[in-house]
Amino acid sequence: MGIFEEEYPSLESYFRSVILFGKNSASYKFALAKSLLSLTNQKNTFISLEELSVPFSTNITEHLKINDKQTTSKSSTFLNTCRDYNKGSVTQAQLIQATERYGFVNVLDAFHNVNNVPLPIKFFDVVQEGRKKGIVLTDNIYKLNESSQFNNLDFEIEGRWRLVETAWSLDLTPNLLMVDYDNENSTFFINSEIRRVDITSSREALNGYQKGKCFYCFDNITIDPSSGDLADVDHFFPHTLQSLTRVNLNGVWNLVLACQSCNRGIGGKFAQIPRPRYLDRLHKRNNFFIDSHHPLRETLINQTGKTENQRSSFLREMDKFAINQLIVRWEPIYEHEPVF
Repeated sequence: MGIFEEEYPSLESYFRSVILFGKNSASYKFALAKSLLSLTNQKNTFISLEELSVPFSTNITEHLKINDKQTTSKSSTFLNTCRDYNKGSVTQAQLIQATERYGFVNVLDAFHNVNNVPLPIKFFDVVQEGRKKGIVLTDNIYKLNESSQFNNLDFEIEGRWRLVETAWSLDLTPNLLMVDYDNENSTFFINSEIRRVDITSSREALNGYQKGKCFYCFDNITIDPSSGDLADVDHFFPHTLQSLTRVNLNGVWNLVLACQSCNRGIGGKFAQIPRPRYLDRLHKRNNFFIDSHHPLRETLINQTGKTENQRSSFLREMDKFAINQLIVRWEPIYEHEPVF
């Protein structure tokens, strides 16, 4: 996690570190993060808990409709009220009142802590104005709104949230969630004992670990499905090699996000093998996953090795195999300044 935060520090990195590396015992962190993003267009910097309760409770109630498991705790007064609201037995006013009283007990204080260490910056401060308790949005959240990566963050939060709640609903710790990739639909899924469960778009799960940049040229990418510039999900080692190896090339370890130009434009990668320096980049990206609390962590370890040396050796062997089959090396025509 230190590499992600310290090598190229930015507001996007700090915000993503909360989502990608923070502890997951309840989904409140995700709900709060989405709420903060939705408040950046407001003029008032002070947001009372009553006001914050509106987007916060909306995020929770909507996810309860998707998956009833939103915490590792056996019971929750707040979540029970949200469930009752979805059933129609609680009014919105009652929901907001319960959210204000129970929803923010721990999440406000814990939001800026990553691995029990406070971040050097904050996106809000908890304050008391008269009789009203609330938060004051800092300049950092407004500056984040001006970032080219801002529109990707909401998708990334959703992707991480879906992975975590799915693990909980199957009575698995997130680190034991075994994830497969659907090449046709660009989605991650798991096979439970009775059915397949689609979890999230692979783009949403991968983007934060690439800091919203093309894996190869570091140009900005988008994971907004409505965009004509939607990033491609690329197989680092081309999928055309699958029939020649028992290694799963659809594994998370081999999937990266690329801009359309690098993946399939003029002079694009297509079915070529990236130069060795990109192998180092892939190794670093995979370690971002493994060093975090990410639900894909165990999947990556099982696919590539338990130790860093084993994972490095695995990639070197795959590179030897791939170049002996497809012969040609590739690199982008132009590359921006590295960000990971």
